Amino acid sequence: MLALGRTGVDVYPLEHGVGLEEVATFRKFLGGSATNVAVAAARHGRRTALVSRVGRDPFGRYVRRETARLGVDATHVTPLTAPGGPPTPVTFCEVFPPDDFPLYFYRYPTAPDLLIEPDELPLDEIRGARVYWATGTGLSAEPSRAAHFAAWRARGRRPHTVLDLDYRPMFWSRPEEAAHWLGRALEQVTVAVGNREECEVAVGEKDPHRAADALLDRGLALAVVKQGPDGVLAATRGERIEVAPFPVRVVNGLGAGDAFGGALVHGLLAGWRLRRVIAFANAAGALVAGRLECSTAMPTTEEVEDLLNSPPDAAS
Repeated sequence: MLALGRTGVDVYPLEHGVGLEEVATFRKFLGGSATNVAVAAARHGRRTALVSRVGRDPFGRYVRRETARLGVDATHVTPLTAPGGPPTPVTFCEVFPPDDFPLYFYRYPTAPDLLIEPDELPLDEIRGARVYWATGTGLSAEPSRAAHFAAWRARGRRPHTVLDLDYRPMFWSRPEEAAHWLGRALEQVTVAVGNREECEVAVGEKDPHRAADALLDRGLALAVVKQGPDGVLAATRGERIEVAPFPVRVVNGLGAGDAFGGALVHGLLAGWRLRRVIAFANAAGALVAGRLECSTAMPTTEEVEDLLNSPPDAAS
């Protein structure tokens, strides 16, 4: 599995239920959606690699070292070549369980992972990856946008070419711009994953079933619509299933989607039936929602299977 996109450092408060202005103690973790998905897949024993960029700074060195420590090939996580470029991004969050986790991205005026050039891509590895994962954030600025489309042109629309819609309003000038580029990207991929709000931006539909239909109409093989407390809908041209959520005591919901993504990769590579793939991914997301961090919180296959096999009230 090869992922292209966002990386950086998450700085999370160890004091919960108060604003950052009141917090005295923090801890840093590896972060970034594409990075977290790669780590999550690696936790299930999958060979994974990340293509991204970092600043020429201590946090950039930390990202590369920690990515490798967590089982992801960091060969193509490269520092910017020119001195004085933007620093490795830092993201802060506030933790107000069970459902309020504001994010503050420090990626100004841009981030190194948005400076990936098309001619820097490992195209042979992108072509050969059994799963190629990209995110919508990478389409929000040049030259990253051109690099993403260059990767899709090189790969062709072969299985499993995944787009995580990953719509973050702060990275776009307006929703219409995001809709345009996400729409073009959907013509390049075979799998799309997003929540209801992201689907509304990408295809103009918030209702899960209509959103799934609209995604499949773009030529996709699989559409996955995450519905938060209402579970997950997954649809192909011949099958449509819904999986209920797992009850957990939420600590920080921010990493759940990335855990879902890594587990989805594992299930697709294992060749499981669709319901098993989505149930496994949903359980992985639930486990991470009950933990503070993202990357280092990604569950093992055994942990996910234990949750799937536990009595209904055991996880709450």
